[in-house]
Amino acid sequence: MSTSVHPTALVDPKCELDDQVEVGPYSIIGGEARIGKGTIIGPQVLIEGWVRIGKRCTIGKGVIIGAPPQDTNFEGKRSFVEIGDGNLIREYSTIHRGSKAESTTRIGSEIFLMAYSHIAHNCTVEDGVVVANMGTLAGYVTLEKKVMVGGLSAIHQYVKVGTYSIIGGCSKVIKDVPPYTRVDGHPATLWGLNSVGLRRANFSPKKRELLERAYKILFRSGLNTSQATKQIENDLEPIPEIRHLCEFVKNSERGICKEKRNAPL
Repeated sequence: MSTSVHPTALVDPKCELDDQVEVGPYSIIGGEARIGKGTIIGPQVLIEGWVRIGKRCTIGKGVIIGAPPQDTNFEGKRSFVEIGDGNLIREYSTIHRGSKAESTTRIGSEIFLMAYSHIAHNCTVEDGVVVANMGTLAGYVTLEKKVMVGGLSAIHQYVKVGTYSIIGGCSKVIKDVPPYTRVDGHPATLWGLNSVGLRRANFSPKKRELLERAYKILFRSGLNTSQATKQIENDLEPIPEIRHLCEFVKNSERGICKEKRNAPL
């Protein structure tokens, strides 16, 4: 199957469309965009600037990718958006390019951005992430793999959200979210482990038990971060998940979300 461009669509001659790409009515693809094999671009989509989109992506109506960042210090210099394979980007979502010269907003693979999601400049969204309707990421946010962001949630600049964590709907996230946990609220607070998500991801009972013990040491022992991570490293089996949790907490620059009082595990 060859590439299909609707007669009302506008595609800059400098753009590169791979085989089996479809471009819908009234869409505009400008700049030096490169679109991978089998990607379907719906109607009224705008892709501009230096954008790389991988294979088998589906891009819904009215999506904007590669627009200038919403940053008053932006100088208009070249910057990028890079998007992996197999992503579903639903209607009216926005993904902005980097705010500094030669910088990049990075989207991984197998990601689901629901309607009206916003990914700001210089964000990093790793594989398997889900952002529900109107989820909003400010600049330089990092979502590690398999994160789930509830609808209408807002995540502050530079926040890092750890792998396999979940953010409840309508939350305001201003601190880093540890891996394997769940947060909710305004501002977001910890509500224990993401137990349901870990079971669905086939984490073994042993791994879940070790993560539960580590969580209790980190947030319920009364120890400071340095003391708690040292105790975890001394007392618990150093499986990769435990090591990642400790490194994430130790390296946090914004600080970690506090635990909600009497939160269940």
